[in-house]
Amino acid sequence: MLNFAAIDFETANNERTSVCSVGVVVVRNGELVDSFYSLIQPEPNYYLYWNTRVHRLTKADTDEAPVFPLVWHQVEPLIEGLPLVAHNKVFDEGCLKAVFRCYQMDYPDYRFYCTCQTSRRVFPHAPNHQLHTIAELCGYHLEHHHHALADAEACAWIARRIIPDEAGVVL
Repeated sequence: MLNFAAIDFETANNERTSVCSVGVVVVRNGELVDSFYSLIQPEPNYYLYWNTRVHRLTKADTDEAPVFPLVWHQVEPLIEGLPLVAHNKVFDEGCLKAVFRCYQMDYPDYRFYCTCQTSRRVFPHAPNHQLHTIAELCGYHLEHHHHALADAEACAWIARRIIPDEAGVVL
């Protein structure tokens, strides 16, 4: 893909509304041109041990963080008119829709693509289709897995290589 925004959320607990961080990487004409990262005060505001073990964020990290609507107010202009890409569309799109509902915001029906689903077709013999594995197959070494911005950047790298744009072009 040549023009899109890669997005990744981390959550505090099992609720999709509990987004505690977001990473966004904007790609235009095949180049990474902008990025955004923010901690978010989750809703509900508690952390499960297993979630913290994955991303290392705790309640102390996000107690003073802005709530989702304030963060999204900063993200919206960056992604305007762009399709969104996530490595696990079901999770990230589900989080986005859930948190929009939670805060009674109008969801703009973002067009979402999934690098994980696409990787299953492009790399059928990969040992697995986890983000770090597919990133390596696409020539990107993911050092800080489960940091929302690092994961969004890896996703952007993958999408540029395996998801064609409307004209069928991939880099």
